[in-house]
Amino acid sequence: MDCGLKDGTKLSGTHCFNRNMTHKGNTKQHLIAGVVLGTALVCIIVFSLYKIYLTSRNERESRVRLERFLDDYKAIRPTRYSYADIKKITDDFNEKLGEGSYRTVYKGRLSSEIYVAVKVLRDSKGKGEEFINEIGTIGRIHHVNVVRLVGFCADGFRRALIYEYLPNDSLERFILPVNSSPGSVSLISWNKLQHIALGTARGIEYLHQGCDQQILHFDIKPQNILLDHNLNPKICDFGLAKLCSKEKSVVTMTAARGTIGYIAPEVLSRNFGKVSHKSDIYSFGMLLLEMVRAHRVNVTHAHACNQLVDTFTKPLPKSAFTRCRSKLGIVTPCLT
Repeated sequence: MDCGLKDGTKLSGTHCFNRNMTHKGNTKQHLIAGVVLGTALVCIIVFSLYKIYLTSRNERESRVRLERFLDDYKAIRPTRYSYADIKKITDDFNEKLGEGSYRTVYKGRLSSEIYVAVKVLRDSKGKGEEFINEIGTIGRIHHVNVVRLVGFCADGFRRALIYEYLPNDSLERFILPVNSSPGSVSLISWNKLQHIALGTARGIEYLHQGCDQQILHFDIKPQNILLDHNLNPKICDFGLAKLCSKEKSVVTMTAARGTIGYIAPEVLSRNFGKVSHKSDIYSFGMLLLEMVRAHRVNVTHAHACNQLVDTFTKPLPKSAFTRCRSKLGIVTPCLT
């Protein structure tokens, strides 16, 4: 290693560097970086393949579980359609009636005179609990105040439910019109509201007492009360429903279910008591209050337990009680 000048002069204080050693050091660093990046890439690939494997396995298990369920219920289940049939019924999904987080509803036609509402599920890659719940509950129900399930589609991962078509949409459209202000007058008369309230109550009573097993809906709200051409109410959306024996007064639940603002306190927290059919009664009570006050119950946040309590501890206007007693004539003992 020569650290002098070309003429051989030595310079004091001069540091000498071995170029070969520097090059070897850089090569070693690059090698380490390459190994780290390569290892990370391999880990990512392995993790991705594992996730794909788990997803594929869950989907296979879901299909097997669904087919086993449908085979068990083949005696009472509604008509089964293929996905090609669904596209034909909805005219290739031409007219959308509504859309939610996990579903889209389209208008369809089975014949020249029979119209239907087709709910296409978008969470079909999951375990399909909502799909199974709908068929397992509403598939066995025949009541004037419960929407009728006409058929279903379980074609691979594509799943859909076909209901009778109700032209007047839901109760929400009439008691909670768009751009309405608190206290505004609903779009239908008090006599019709009474008719709707009584019909809904009869539907809930049938679910609780009229079937072989008690059916708890757990999502009674204006959006799930559909109205036919004569404004007859029909309870719909049984995706959160739970079947239980009539002899059991208490229902076991692992998690809360329902819509904030209509969920009974005991469903949100066991500190308020045990879950039973009374949870649907609570939701129905919230629905009645909404019909009377003609605006949405002011509970919109996930930490709504205290607000739910405040809703009932805050006195309603005296006129609300008067109107409820004189017009609805249903819950007078509860509101006095």
